[in-house]
Amino acid sequence: MPQTHLTDTRFDQFALHPSILAGLEAAGFHFCTPIQAETLPLALAGQDVAGQAQTGTGKTAAFLVVALQRLLEQEMAAAPTREGMPVASAPQSDAEIESTTELADGGRVKPASSRVRQPRVLILAPTRELAVQIHKDAKLLAARTGFRLGLVYGGTGYQAQRDEIAAGVDILIGTPGRLIDYLKQRVFDLRQVEVVVLDEADRMFDLGFIKDIRFVLRRLPPPSKRLGLLFSATLSYRVMELAYEHMNDPKMIEIMPEQVTADRITQKGYMVANEEKVPLLIGLLRQFQDARSMVFVNTKREGERVWGYLEGNGLKAAMLSGDVPQKKRLSLLKRFQEGELAIMVATDVAARGLHIPGVTHVINYDLPDDAEDYVHRIGRTARAGEAGDAISFVCESYAMGWPDIEAFIGARIPISTVEPALLAEVDPKTRVRVERRSRDGGREGRRAAPRERPGRPGGRGRAAGRAAGGRGRAGTSREPPTKDKQPEVGQVRPPASATASGELASVGPLATGPAARTAVSTTASSAAEAPKKRRRRRSRRRSEATIEPDPRE
Repeated sequence: MPQTHLTDTRFDQFALHPSILAGLEAAGFHFCTPIQAETLPLALAGQDVAGQAQTGTGKTAAFLVVALQRLLEQEMAAAPTREGMPVASAPQSDAEIESTTELADGGRVKPASSRVRQPRVLILAPTRELAVQIHKDAKLLAARTGFRLGLVYGGTGYQAQRDEIAAGVDILIGTPGRLIDYLKQRVFDLRQVEVVVLDEADRMFDLGFIKDIRFVLRRLPPPSKRLGLLFSATLSYRVMELAYEHMNDPKMIEIMPEQVTADRITQKGYMVANEEKVPLLIGLLRQFQDARSMVFVNTKREGERVWGYLEGNGLKAAMLSGDVPQKKRLSLLKRFQEGELAIMVATDVAARGLHIPGVTHVINYDLPDDAEDYVHRIGRTARAGEAGDAISFVCESYAMGWPDIEAFIGARIPISTVEPALLAEVDPKTRVRVERRSRDGGREGRRAAPRERPGRPGGRGRAAGRAAGGRGRAGTSREPPTKDKQPEVGQVRPPASATASGELASVGPLATGPAARTAVSTTASSAAEAPKKRRRRRSRRRSEATIEPDPRE
């Protein structure tokens, strides 16, 4: 693997704890990337940092090393104090043990002997996949530190995650939604947090999490009493405002490459018609040898369509979108990372934060709506110094966004026409269709099979009244209401009833003027008055003691 993405700065040049150095050695990290070489000297000295760097340049390892070193230094500083504490001459009474301490803000906490450990490092991520990835890296680097890690994210394991956090953790990693849920339940508190990390901060804004982020940051200790780290692929004005509002005079670090996209990515585009996209995709995938490819689409529905054609033509693939259940998403990611599946069809949910080693090709089946998303998509390949290919389909539907992409990256991307040899023969019947569950199927089932209710004493229940034509609640059987079917193009809507048809016929097919209008208004008023007359007749029948047969039968 080429090492051109690394600097000459080694991790062992910093005064890191031996357990951290052992974790870095186990991960195979010896030299720093540019963002790590710039961040570590400042953050290890206690300076807040807001860093910008390309995706896949080692931002995760940078803030994990800083957080672990901070905790270990606090542990070493507190150890002599604990060892030198005098031992109580007499045991405390039950009342003293059960007593609580009044806080400045009016809250009450239990004595230190009965409190569980609270999070001292808080790491927030915008997506579940990124949170899982950070937790995986943290377990590797913190394997010999003895710290307890906690992971919270939505979609699965609600009670299991709650119990894990309630048992006490040192480092808490999660997404904003579920983390706030547990925080409001007082499963944990944030008053002991010493390091807070915001990863992919710009994505927080894109996904609408900024209010949740501010909610969490306002419940942390003051910025002067904690270390704040913020990392993002882009430092927009909104991100900078957040940094200055909730951080302590952060130092800005920008690792700006000569070009926006990695120079180890070979980019290419194909000018293709919409109906040629699937044949071209299958033709290209069949030509790749020992490849691991990611195919990006803009919508879940299009992703299912593409996945169906790949499956139907002998190309095993995984489909990853926001609607896929969390357990299945993690399973598909694991199978793809381990090489069991060579192709993954995904929406932009997989375009940020996921480190999947060995991705050789990224195919933009649909060009993204935002030029910045193009950079994040192709950043799934050529990670950690490797090389990769990025292929884009410039089709009829999304070709208008191609100039914006070239302007954003500051370079021209070569475009080729589609050679007939690249198009695979695809039979539309080979598409594997995803089984869908009707959203209102349950309601239709309940309407189709109405519930039978027991009759009232004396045979006066609803079912008995309908069967006998007598004094049921409705008085007579009624059919469920149905919506009027819209007529097809070229058809004439049938009249509402036989009466209306006869009255209109009496006017004549070509009748116009006052006679026709009078007939139509009379028919409409009669139809509107009919339900009222039926209700009056039923009311009279209920008031009388005798049962009269329905005149309509």
